[in-house]
This record gives sequence, C-alpha cells and structure tokens, in this order.
Amino acid sequence: MSTTHISAGKRSAVRSLLRLWPCVRPARNRLLFAALVAIVASCLSLVIPLVLKWMVDGPVADRDPSGVWLGALAVLLLGFAEALLFGFRRWLVARPLAEVEARMRADLYARLQRLPIAFHDRWPSGQLLSRGTTDLMIVRMFFQFPLTFLLVNAVTIAVGFVILFWQGWLLATVLLAPVVPLLALISFYEARFATASRRSQDQVGDLTTVVEESVLGIRIIKGFGRHRGQVRAFQELAGELRGTELLKARLLGIIWAVITVLPELAVGSVLVLGTVRVADGDLSAGTLVAFLSIALALRWPVESIGFLLAMSQETATATDRYFEVMDEPEEKDSASAGDRPGTAVPEGADGGGLRFEGVAFRYPDADPQAAPVLGGVDLEIRPGETMALVGGTGSGKTTLTALVPRLHEATAGRITLDGEDIAAMPRERLRSLVSVAFEEPTLFSATVAENVLMGIADGAAPGDGGHPPERRRGERDAGRSAALDRALDVAQAGFVHELPQGVDTEVGEQGLSLSGGQRQRLALARAVVGRPRFLVLDDPLSALDVHTEALVEAALRRVLADTTALVVAHRPSTVLLADRVALLSGGRISAVGTHQELLRTNAEYAWLMSGTDPVRAPRDGEDTGHGSDGELPEGTAR
Repeated sequence: MSTTHISAGKRSAVRSLLRLWPCVRPARNRLLFAALVAIVASCLSLVIPLVLKWMVDGPVADRDPSGVWLGALAVLLLGFAEALLFGFRRWLVARPLAEVEARMRADLYARLQRLPIAFHDRWPSGQLLSRGTTDLMIVRMFFQFPLTFLLVNAVTIAVGFVILFWQGWLLATVLLAPVVPLLALISFYEARFATASRRSQDQVGDLTTVVEESVLGIRIIKGFGRHRGQVRAFQELAGELRGTELLKARLLGIIWAVITVLPELAVGSVLVLGTVRVADGDLSAGTLVAFLSIALALRWPVESIGFLLAMSQETATATDRYFEVMDEPEEKDSASAGDRPGTAVPEGADGGGLRFEGVAFRYPDADPQAAPVLGGVDLEIRPGETMALVGGTGSGKTTLTALVPRLHEATAGRITLDGEDIAAMPRERLRSLVSVAFEEPTLFSATVAENVLMGIADGAAPGDGGHPPERRRGERDAGRSAALDRALDVAQAGFVHELPQGVDTEVGEQGLSLSGGQRQRLALARAVVGRPRFLVLDDPLSALDVHTEALVEAALRRVLADTTALVVAHRPSTVLLADRVALLSGGRISAVGTHQELLRTNAEYAWLMSGTDPVRAPRDGEDTGHGSDGELPEGTAR
C-alpha cells in the first residue's frame, strides 16, 4: 500500500486546491454570482444591529410605539431577505457542482481505462474506488460550502469591523485583540489536522480494498473457513481508521474551542467596558447594543473558520489523491520501434504473419539487477498458421502473449503484424486486429450477449478488422446476432440457451453465477466472435472436461484455419491444435518444430508433455519413456 500513500505536507493546501480551478471553469460564473449573493445576504445581517441602535436611541428612548413597530418590521424584512438570498445561493450552485463532480468522476474513469496494465498491477482497487467516490464527494462539498463561505465570512468580518471602528475605535480594538493568537494556534493545529486527514483517506482506501476482496473471494473464505481471520483483518483496519478519525475529532475540537473561547472573552470584555462607558455617559445605549449585536453577528463567521479550514484541508488531501491518478502517464498510442534499446529496425518490408524480433521485457518495478522475464525472443508465425507456445511455470508465456495487444510494452525488440510494427500502430486499430482470451476468464455484470459481443469493435461487423461497413443499423444488428450464434457454437456454449433469459441473462459480477468451464467458454466465444486476423489464446481449454474439450477443439480448428494464432498450451490435447510448437525456456525460444519432432529431439519438451519426472527435466540422451515413433506413453492425456 505504501506505493500509493504520499505524506501530507509536500504540497500546500492552497496549491492543491488551485488545481481544481480548471475543473470548475464551466461553472465559475454561477459560483461567483452565488458568492456575491451570499456576501449580500451576510452583510444584511450587519444592517440589523444598526436598525436596533436606531430603535434604542430613538423610538425606545422617546417611548414611540409606532417607531418600535417600524423598526421591528425592518428587522423582519431584513431577516426574510437574508434567508431568501441564502436559499437562492444554494439553488444556484446545486446543479453545476453536481455536473462538475460527475465530469471529474468520468474523467477519472476514462483515465483509468487509458493507464497501462503496470499501473493497475501496482495500485489496490480499493484505493482507486475511494478516489472516484469519497474523495470526489468531498471536493463537491468543498465547492458547495467551504469555498463560498471562506470568502463570504472573510468579507463579512472585514465589513463588520469597519462598522465597529465607525461606531467606536476603542471597543473595536478590544474585539480585535485575539486575532494574532488565533491565527498562530489555528496554523499549528491545522498542519496536524492535514496529516491526520491524509492518513484517514488512505485508510478508507485500504478498508475498501479489504471489503472488495472479501466479497469477490467469498467462496475461498468460506471454503477454507477463514471468515474469522477476515473479520479480524477488517476490524484491525477499521480500528486504525477509528483511531485516526478520533484524532481528527480531537484536533477539530481543540481548534473549535480556541476559536470560540478567545472571541467570547473579547465580547465579554467589550460588554464590561461598554457598560462602564454608557454609565459614564461616554457611549449611548444604542451604540452598545449595536456593538454587541454586530459582535454576535460576527460570531458564526469567526467560529466557522476552523471548521471551514478543516474541510479545506480534507479537500486538499482529496484533490492530491485524485491528481495522483490523473497525473499518471497514459499509454503511448504509438512509438518508434527504433527508439527502444537494443533494437535495429531492418530495412524493407517484413513478411506477413506475427513475428517477434529480439523481444525482451522487464517489469517496470522489477529490480534492475534481476534477469528480465523475456531476454530476446525470436519467433515467426506464418500467415494462417497456429503456433502453440509451451514452457514451464513462470517461463513468461502469459507475459509474451500480453505484449501482442500491447497490454505491456516490450522493453527491447519489436513485434510485427503482417510486417507492420505494432509499436507504430494506434492501439484501437491494433486491438481490432488482435483478439485475446486469457487463462483466467473475466466476465462483467452484463448479459451473456453483451459479454460476448465485447469482442467486436463498436459499430463494426465481424471479420472486417475493426472497419465498420456502411450498412443500415438493422443489418448491422443482424450481423452481430449471427456472429454471436457462431461464436457460441465454436465455444460449445449452447448452455446459454438454457439460462432463464437465454443470451439476455445477466451473468452477475465477474460471472460467478456460472461455472469455471462456462466462463471460459464465454471468454473463448468473445475472442472469436469478431473473426480476428490474429488470435492470442492463453490456455483457453484448461477448465473444460474431456468431452467438452474435444467438441471445442473440433469447432476451434475451423476458426484457426482462417486465423494467425498464438496459443499457450499446457496439455498435449491443446498442442495438437497447432501446426507448430515453440518452446519458451530461459526467456528465449529454445526450440521450434512440430509436436512429434520436439518429442523426439527435445528432452525438456518431452518432459513437459509427459511429466514423467516431477523433479527435473531429463538431460539430453536420457530415456524419456517415449517410443521411437515419438508417441506419448500409454495413459498420457492428449
């Protein structure tokens, strides 16, 4: 988690909050107008004490009932106007701020879709969820209340003290006496509050991660009886968050107490001094009443400063967390293969098919001294050919397949499709040419049809390489329906027609309402539905029973006949789908040939396929248990 936690204090709250200005630019006119309305409403409250002064020194002193009623009516109208203006201000900001929040959330989501896989491997999902929900809600609340009222209260306090000094400089000076100690104490406690606020929001992200993992992994938790351990882990994190929130409450309580006590002492001093001056005849009773009324009217603007500053600190923290994601560099859409280290782009056009030329890969956060996952892969898959990729666990097979659709970027070498370097292709075009099915099938909370048809580019017809033909909408929908039926047939996924709503059945979160084999068949259907020119399959049949596997293989052969394919294989039955086999060992392709050729000539391949020695691969020349014809030993699954 430490990779995502950044200590508070590296950026001032003001600098952090200023980064939000471009986000609110579309709503700035209404925000400024709303602030002006709030200032007028707040200043009306300062007019009321002047009316009271007139009443006390005039109608009350002169025992004039009509004047008293007139003054009371004026106070009532001023109060009503103040309430009306504040209500109008809230109406002004509600809709535009909701739109600002929605736009920021949409921008964050879009950014997450464009960030590289390495970023998502590094960041816990709960941290990202909390940034897109809780943090943005805090930002909206800041625009709605603290931002406006920090300005409104500052203007109100300034106007109030101008009026106070106009009424009498001595009493106004007494009221101003607490300002310096107030600022010093607020500054001290606000810094500590900012640190606690950052810790609290990070802990919310950690807690969200635990909840999400527990919900998604509920079968494992129940299957191994680990619910008590998960509850303890949750309670520990919740306890840490509780402690941080209590610390924030204590700091906020101290800030509030300081801001309340010092001004109250000043008001008390003004009352005593003013009463003495009234008794001595140096001050009118109406002036003292106005003084005390203005001081009480300024009480909320002064006392709310601590609360508003605390909310501002929380918003600054939320803003930093939001921009931590937004500042991450996106995937580069295209690059020059010649810019990569150790790569020389040959002159002239390459042949067709899929080619790996000196491809190397190291994870971005890997130890620089550690060996790369892939250390120079050279492999050619001819047009229309199916190549099986075989290797031991951890040899880098899945990593190599992820390089083809550029889920990861090769750190050296290049990959070409029909002679064109994929690094120079726009990702949208590349991923319309290459279709993938991963070892772990992932489905979304959508219908069966929606999950499968994700394999077709928006608006495209199957088989056109992502370039939609000019046809009517109805024809396109018919084509997609036919493609769906064909893909389900290839994947032997006829079980979907027995679901309650057929292909319109919601499969639930991650498709957990289906079995592992059913999810894998739908993932395979998604990979083949668009009739891609290049197909990358990562052990696509691992979760199928023997009979279903045989049916899928028979249907898949028809698809592979028209496609250039790279298939990661762990079982001989999957290998037999391929025209040739490549053995990945030590980060390189160590052997290429047909299944039978490698069984006869490569001891490591024979060991991987037969599993006769679980301790080590046989050395060259050792008896592998295979006959002279290269067939597998009796009883070995094909």
